[in-house]
Amino acid sequence: MLLTFFRSIILYIIVLIVMRLMGKREIGQLQPFELAISIMIADLATIPMTETGVPISNGIVPILGLLVMHLIISIINIKSMKAREIICGKPSILIYRGEIDQKALKKERFTINELEERLRNNNIFNIGDVEYAILETSGQVTVIPKPNKRTTTPEDFNIKPKYEGIAYDLVVDGKVMYKNLEKLGKNYRWLQKQTEKFGIKPEEALIVTIDGANKFFCQAFKEEEK
Repeated sequence: MLLTFFRSIILYIIVLIVMRLMGKREIGQLQPFELAISIMIADLATIPMTETGVPISNGIVPILGLLVMHLIISIINIKSMKAREIICGKPSILIYRGEIDQKALKKERFTINELEERLRNNNIFNIGDVEYAILETSGQVTVIPKPNKRTTTPEDFNIKPKYEGIAYDLVVDGKVMYKNLEKLGKNYRWLQKQTEKFGIKPEEALIVTIDGANKFFCQAFKEEEK
């Protein structure tokens, strides 16, 4: 029992490292070859995890082999567009200029109901509002609404918003983010002065952020959460 426990921990760590090395894609954004490798890694890890008679190396070595294969395929994809089309496929246009392409639907084995479901996932509830719908190689559907149905932007009104930049976390769970302070050219003493305005010390904050307009957000720990 104890041996199985430790083997599970070791294999979990190996699989976690391998998945991290494979990149940061979400499951729904995996390419077919990435999904296949992920499934195979799960199967390879399960056998030595539950069967104590099987050497743990019988799971680790194939998993590392799949990682190498993944890296090789990724490099080929970057270097060759033709190979990319063969391995990952090409996007398909399901709706073109407001008209559903029946041939594309049949080729991709997509029903009208599935298409409508994907559109609803993109906050499109009327298929007549769609100018283009593109089935990506990852299986996601990208939707471009008709011009009169698109969300307006400041550019539509000839408005030029001020540059906002990004917000930086300065304190998270009472821990000071010194690297972010360094990026901003600030120090702990400066942070302390800012949090004092909210009546707390940096270590007493659940979170402190600053945005591109130098606006602070600060929330202290509640007494029961400290």
